[in-house]
Amino acid sequence: YVEEYYLPYVAEQKRLSTYKGYTHMWARHLKHRSMIPLRDFRTVEGENMLRAIAQTENLNRTSLAHLKSSLSGAFRYARRQGILNTENPMRDVVVPKAKPGNETHAYSLEAILQMLVVVPEPAATALATAAFTGARRGEIRGLLWENYSGDQIRITQSVFGSHADEPKSAKSKAPVPVIAPLAKYLAHHKAASGNPSTGLIFKSQTGTPMDLAQLARFVIRPALKGAGIEWHGWHAFRRGLATNLYRLGV
Repeated sequence: YVEEYYLPYVAEQKRLSTYKGYTHMWARHLKHRSMIPLRDFRTVEGENMLRAIAQTENLNRTSLAHLKSSLSGAFRYARRQGILNTENPMRDVVVPKAKPGNETHAYSLEAILQMLVVVPEPAATALATAAFTGARRGEIRGLLWENYSGDQIRITQSVFGSHADEPKSAKSKAPVPVIAPLAKYLAHHKAASGNPSTGLIFKSQTGTPMDLAQLARFVIRPALKGAGIEWHGWHAFRRGLATNLYRLGV
């Protein structure tokens, strides 16, 4: 059955920091529709399944495409295990029509500079790191002082929950240049932290990786709300990275 190969495939995604989304999709949208023997699952079953989900669930086209991708991954896993010798039945499935995906947001340089004025430390340094390196939230949580040379920083791990793993892609492991404004924030943060030479750059009072979601909820969002600035999440820094660095002359 599909479930027998979907769940091992999901387990593989732990190193990609996407497994939580895959397990949510399985439990909410796919599990009760997937009681079909693997050998009997054809392209038409995949297409009918997505069409039924589109008709009964309030999902946009992007979410439906993610469902198709996750199912396709399960069949790829089964093929790699030698269980399935036919073509991947999800390959030719057409994603049904649905409402367009939610509009994404990218912070402007002006918005970032305003944030850095009103948000207290150490949240401001975390924001500056996200804004001027483009690192993902899990990668920021895993940053280490021993990987920071003053003009660049190496990303060697990504922390999701309490689990540390390799970054999402090989390119993510490349050294990231640290521009002068960010270097100033990191210098002040290091001094305030007792000038450590090793260990986590952003850590909680108990020494664990700082929970950036909670930092946003209890520190960043209230500060921004008081200043009339909208919060669009950590990933919005990554979306605007190239434009903002170009505007800074980088």
